[in-house]
Amino acid sequence: MKNLINTSNAPAAVGPYTQAFEAHGTLFVSGQIPFVPETMTLVSDDISDQARQSLENVKAIVNEAGYEITDIVKCQVFLNDMNDFQAVNNVYADFFGDHKPARCAVEVSRLPKDVGVEIDAICVK
Repeated sequence: MKNLINTSNAPAAVGPYTQAFEAHGTLFVSGQIPFVPETMTLVSDDISDQARQSLENVKAIVNEAGYEITDIVKCQVFLNDMNDFQAVNNVYADFFGDHKPARCAVEVSRLPKDVGVEIDAICVK
């Protein structure tokens, strides 16, 4: 069984992809940038605010698909400046609490819409 997942509680896709795709009990959430869903604008220039908004966007999609944050088994964090790692890591740790999905964090040369962070996720029920 395969399902495309879309919600107005997260930013609309800015390219030829869907917010998430579910296949056989696994949810693949596309990378979420720190846009406010209602306005499709950057939440702020502050990297902590950006990380929090990206994670809230992931959460909205995860919940829309009928999953919980604790179903997230892996995240990828893309940063345009590795100097922001600690600030993003602090927000990430607060967001997940005791739940600690596998993760990678990498610096990239540029992100969509020139944001500071993008986060994706994989969930398993």
